[in-house]
Amino acid sequence: MTGERRIGVLGMGTHLPPTVRTNAEVAEGVGVTAEWIRERTGVLKRHVAGPHEAASDLAAHAVRSAARAAGIDVADIGLLVCGTSTPDELGPSTACRIQTLVGASDAVALDVSAACSGWLFATKVAHDWLRGTEEIRYAAVVGVETYSKFLDPADRGTAVLFADGAAAAILGPVPAPEGFTHFSLGSDGALADRVLIPAGGSRHPASPATLADRDHCIRMDGRTISRFITDVFPRLITEALERGGLSIRDVDCVVAHQPNPVLLRRMGADLGIPADRLVIVGDEVGNIGAASTPYALARAAARRQLRPGDRVLLAVFGAGMTWGSALLTWSGAPAITPEPAVLPVATPTGTVIGQRPAAEGAPQ
Repeated sequence: MTGERRIGVLGMGTHLPPTVRTNAEVAEGVGVTAEWIRERTGVLKRHVAGPHEAASDLAAHAVRSAARAAGIDVADIGLLVCGTSTPDELGPSTACRIQTLVGASDAVALDVSAACSGWLFATKVAHDWLRGTEEIRYAAVVGVETYSKFLDPADRGTAVLFADGAAAAILGPVPAPEGFTHFSLGSDGALADRVLIPAGGSRHPASPATLADRDHCIRMDGRTISRFITDVFPRLITEALERGGLSIRDVDCVVAHQPNPVLLRRMGADLGIPADRLVIVGDEVGNIGAASTPYALARAAARRQLRPGDRVLLAVFGAGMTWGSALLTWSGAPAITPEPAVLPVATPTGTVIGQRPAAEGAPQ
C-alpha cells in the first residue's frame, strides 16, 4: 500500500551567502564587545545576504545541491515545500519563486510558515504527501531565512543572533527501517507577540509611521523566549524518547534548532546528551531560523557524524510559539555543504569568505 511507504532523506544541500558579519562588526552597533557576544551566545560569525539576494535565491542554491547529492534531476521533484518566515514577498509563495529558479516545472510548490520550526513542519507535510500518493516520488523540503533584511543593527537581543542561510533535503522512499517516524508538532498562539515582525502585514500595513518606528524589524522578548526554550526543549526530548520506546543512550545524534549555542550546550548537558552526539552549528552561522535544523543535519552528514542506520532525534521550536520533534533512521544520504575558506577578505559591508564547492567526501 502507498501509505506504508517509508520516507527518508536521500540527499541534502546547504547554502550560505559569502558575506560574513563578525562579532567585532556587530558589537560596534549594539554597544558591547565581541567577547561579550561570544561568551553570552557562542556565536562567532553570521552570513549575510547581498542587497539584491532574496530568500528564494539562497534556497535555490540549497535545493540544487540537495538534488545533486541525491543523484536526481531537479525536474524529477514533484513537491517543493519551503519553510520560511522571511519570504520574498507576502505573496506569492516563496516556494513558487524557488520552483522557477531551479527549473522544477512539474512540482507542486507551497510555503509553510512556522518560524524556526518551519523545516520540520514542512517535512511532515512532504512526508505525509509522499506516503499518500504514488504520483510523486521525490519532494524537496527547504528551510531558508534572510533575517538580515529585518534586523535593527542597534538591537542587542536580535542583531547578535540572527543571520541568513538555507538548507534543503530531498525526501523519497527508503527501505525499512530507514526514514521518519513519530512526528509530534505543537503551537501556542497566546505567545505569538513575544517574537515577531510587527508591521508589513494586514494588521499593520506599511506606513510612514511603521517605517519611522522600525516596526519592520524583528522584535523579541528575550527573557520570555529563553524561558520557553528551557521549558520546551527537555520536554521535546523526553516525549520523543517515550514515543519511540528509547533511552537517550539509544540515540546516535540529536539535531535541534540552534537559537544560541551556549544555551543549547547547557540544556544538552542537563539532559545527559553526550557532547559528541549533540550537533552544534550555531557558532558558525548564528540563528538561521527555519534553515537551522536542516543545516545542522546536513553538516552532521557531511562531517561523517552520521552512519547508515543511526537514530537521529530532531527537535525544533520557534516563534508562534511552535515546536516539534521526530525520529529519523538515517539512510546514509550524502550532503553537499560548502565550507568557508581559512583566510577572510575584508570589505566595506562585511567579510567575504570564499567557499569550497563541497564538503570533503560529498559528491561533485
